Amino acid sequence: MPTPAATLQKKLHTLRRRFIAQLPERLAQASAQWQESQASTEASARLAPVLHRFFHSIKGTGRTLGFERLAILADQGETSLSAGGTTSLARVLTALEQEVQTLTSQHPGEFADIIDHHVEFPPAPQSSTHNKQQRLIYLCDDEPEQVDQLVHHLRCFGHEAVHFTDTERFFSAVLARRPDAVIMDVHFPQGQTAGTETLESLMRLTGESIPSIVLSSYSDFHSRLSAVRAGCHGYFTKPVKPLDLILAVDEITMPAGDEPLRVLVVDDEPDAADYHTLILEQAGMAVTQVNHPADALAALERFSPDLLLVDVYMPVCSGEELASIIRQQLEHVGLPIIYLSTETDREKQISAMSAGVEAFLTKPVSPTELVSAVRLRAERLRMLRSLMSRDSMTGLYNHSTTTELINKALALGHREDSQHTLVMIDIDCFKEVNDTHGHLAGDQVIITLARLLKSRLRNSDIIGRYGGEEFVVLLKNIDVSATAELINTLRHDFSRVDYHAGQQHFRCTFSAGISHFPSQPSTEALRLTADKALYRAKHQGRNQVVTYDA
Repeated sequence: MPTPAATLQKKLHTLRRRFIAQLPERLAQASAQWQESQASTEASARLAPVLHRFFHSIKGTGRTLGFERLAILADQGETSLSAGGTTSLARVLTALEQEVQTLTSQHPGEFADIIDHHVEFPPAPQSSTHNKQQRLIYLCDDEPEQVDQLVHHLRCFGHEAVHFTDTERFFSAVLARRPDAVIMDVHFPQGQTAGTETLESLMRLTGESIPSIVLSSYSDFHSRLSAVRAGCHGYFTKPVKPLDLILAVDEITMPAGDEPLRVLVVDDEPDAADYHTLILEQAGMAVTQVNHPADALAALERFSPDLLLVDVYMPVCSGEELASIIRQQLEHVGLPIIYLSTETDREKQISAMSAGVEAFLTKPVSPTELVSAVRLRAERLRMLRSLMSRDSMTGLYNHSTTTELINKALALGHREDSQHTLVMIDIDCFKEVNDTHGHLAGDQVIITLARLLKSRLRNSDIIGRYGGEEFVVLLKNIDVSATAELINTLRHDFSRVDYHAGQQHFRCTFSAGISHFPSQPSTEALRLTADKALYRAKHQGRNQVVTYDA
């Protein structure tokens, strides 16, 4: 079975062969246009831009795909055409014909030697192994006082928790089944830093570290140093508030950004566009390409990219003009745009960037440079969008973004004839929590419910903080009975979480109302009916889930 690297090289070789195979026809057409342009001044003026485009295209794509001799000849042709050199341009066309004939007349083995051009691709990103629904947590601690309570809270958050009292059994268990995270004591009968030494041994043996947090009765320098050297992500001293530790575990095991970066490639040369698409897809990005600038606006709406990769010199509309058109639309003012071109004149590059683009990459660009430039700018946009669209306390979508996303999901639901459920959730007696235990304790309750929803629901579900202690969830492609069962499970687990405020500890509950799409066909109808069901849940005694029944 071919390796991913071999598969990529094979795709690259296919692109190069395709480019060479269609060159004779393109060159014959260009030669005919050159002959026609010599007939009159009018013909010369009409065909000069066409020939210029031909040479520029061969130069850019040839250089991108590794045909440097072709690129040099095409560059000479472009220069001669601009200077009006009739004789020199004829020589360039003849040289191009000879080079193309050389490339296309080889025996299969020789042809492979010329065409096969090895390119070093950046390594493909490792996909997350975390299961969003449930994560495996190992606790290794020979002092059982807090373990039962920790296991209880881990299970409330939907995790699978396994307890070990000695490092030997823990070591063997990790080799047999790798956990998503470890909570480890430092001191054991085998030594004062036996716990962290065990983590170090596992890291050396397996070549990778496990997300881990230390829970210890000791807070001395050497214990903490051993934790740092073992690659631990946190250090808590006993006694610890279970919720603080659980939230720390949740933080280090939460998958980061599973949604791939989205890139729109705009290039009138399909071979060059395919090549850059191949590089970006290998790096784990989702890519759509268009080969005419006029199609870019529709692709923007349909694909909603994080970045545009645009060729500068295109017929009908240049990259600079396309960037200006895009920047005229308020929703795309901040969208990163990177130019690609064979242009090396620094002044022309700066002029082309006047439309507000982020970078100018000169062809041929190495795969590593391209991926780095795209990822840096696309991730920055993702971060800015996240800051604008999310609630600062919980990290959930804010009110306006939640409403917008639900609107889009329902519009798609109408087209695909799918069913969704909307859940309104409200923390019971929340004012009493603030009045009795203080606003910091109230914030802790809100954050806990937000993390519980994020850790137990799917990536595809929409989870938002609607305001104060109220949350809204749109569960996609699920019926009412399954939703009620799921939310009831979350309600039960949330009610078993212990909170601490000073010397006091307390628990909280929530109530929920459920409504169904498409029986309620709009966002407003869903919200109003789910609100009515929530009101009934409150009126009937709180700490329950009610489904709207028309």
